[in-house]
Amino acid sequence: MSAFDVRDLLDAAGRFAPQPEGGLSVALPPAEARAPGPMPAPAPALHSPVVLAGCVRIAEFVGVAAIGLVIQRLQLAGIVALSPRYLATALGIAGLAVLLLQVTGAYGMAAFRSLPGSALRLAGAWSLAFLVVAAIMVLAKIADHYSRIWLASFFVTGLAALAVGRFTLARFITAQMQRGHFDRRTAIVGGGPVAEELIRALDGQPDSGVRIVGVFDDRGDTRSDTVVAGYPKLGTVTDLVAYARTTRLDLIIFTIPIAAEDRILQMLAKLWVLPIDIRLSAQASKLRLRPRAYSYLGGVPVLDIFDKPMADWDIVAKTIFDRVVGCAMLLVLAPVMLAVALAVRLTSPGPVLFRQKRYGFNNELIEVFKFRSMYVSQSDAGAARLVTRDDPRVTPVGRFIRKTSLDELPQLFNVIKGELSLVGPRPHALQAKAANTLYDQVVDGYFARHKVKPGITGWAQVNGWRGETDTSDKIQKRVEHDLHYIENWSILFDVKIMLATPLSLFRTKNAY
Repeated sequence: MSAFDVRDLLDAAGRFAPQPEGGLSVALPPAEARAPGPMPAPAPALHSPVVLAGCVRIAEFVGVAAIGLVIQRLQLAGIVALSPRYLATALGIAGLAVLLLQVTGAYGMAAFRSLPGSALRLAGAWSLAFLVVAAIMVLAKIADHYSRIWLASFFVTGLAALAVGRFTLARFITAQMQRGHFDRRTAIVGGGPVAEELIRALDGQPDSGVRIVGVFDDRGDTRSDTVVAGYPKLGTVTDLVAYARTTRLDLIIFTIPIAAEDRILQMLAKLWVLPIDIRLSAQASKLRLRPRAYSYLGGVPVLDIFDKPMADWDIVAKTIFDRVVGCAMLLVLAPVMLAVALAVRLTSPGPVLFRQKRYGFNNELIEVFKFRSMYVSQSDAGAARLVTRDDPRVTPVGRFIRKTSLDELPQLFNVIKGELSLVGPRPHALQAKAANTLYDQVVDGYFARHKVKPGITGWAQVNGWRGETDTSDKIQKRVEHDLHYIENWSILFDVKIMLATPLSLFRTKNAY
């Protein structure tokens, strides 16, 4: 995950944070904490440059290859068949062109934004791709098997198409950057000369993709300036946690000397629960490492502390998996859901569905759907009281669908809406308790389980940690499994959990 282990941070939290009755809470619930001053304005959604570059590569490869094949059909239809030779050549030219464009840096944001600046690289890479293919044809003595008119037309048309595509892309990216869709909203932790130096370095890098929102410092105003290099001090690190819950924040950079280990750990014990990248400014350290030891924001070196669990293509893969498999499951399970809905409706008065507020990604409140399993007059929307064995509030049908988790099937609609994932930490109700104590007061770093979207099923559930949480140990084990899932996520891990879910339902004994 990073140079700092999560368990070290929890130990640090135990050393530094106050201990409330019932346990430690190192994060602030969104409804109970707000950064000082006016509420932050909603931030535009972040577009990933990595995903954009990948999509451009795919589009240019497919587009160029398609142009070659279309020209062959238009020029040579009825004269020369579309043989595997032409297909291989079109794909080879397209692949080689994309490879050469990658080598020349034509898939960076700076190249995307400015067509004049990348036009030479575009023409050079395209021309070199044709020269290499032509050389291979000559050396292999197969040049006579190809139409020269086709090659010439392919060259001119392909180059024109690439140029038009890049011009359109530049217009699109410029418009999106003006709206802030490619800006990584960044908070600076720490003040003083080091913070000023870092901020000026970032502001001097127009292509860094960093947009500083403000400075946070635990030191009082008498020890740290209220304005640092033109950016306001917005509060303390505790305020930063609340700030990140109410507006989009993508990156946190520490400007605290690495020698101040205790101070850094104290802050990280509060911040690691956020789904945000955390970096340490290289200017804050007297260590001078090799260039490859750093990551870079533009040309500004930083040391990686924490990475968000999912980013770029991981998010794309997870989203596609959830939507495609979720829709398929909804179609397959529609008869079962209809039967459950009829059973609920016919055996007890009231609505079929039960809606409940729960914590979602980054502590956002979402409304999840379930089949109603309790009598309407005894429903507990906040889950302030645990459901126990033979609970009189639960209907006969409700007892069966809770035991088999059939009551969770309507959450497939939450998956399709993008509020839940198929697999992830289960979303807990707002007032859910273990041993009469709220979950976040029982488990250190409880809110770290919200660094990813919650799921219908999860690693904790397939390992038997579902159902009643009448002891603190049960919720502790559940959170430990949730954190293991977050730290080791992959699509294959999701598939493994989904395949294990049906069997786990029969093994669980404490789900009522």
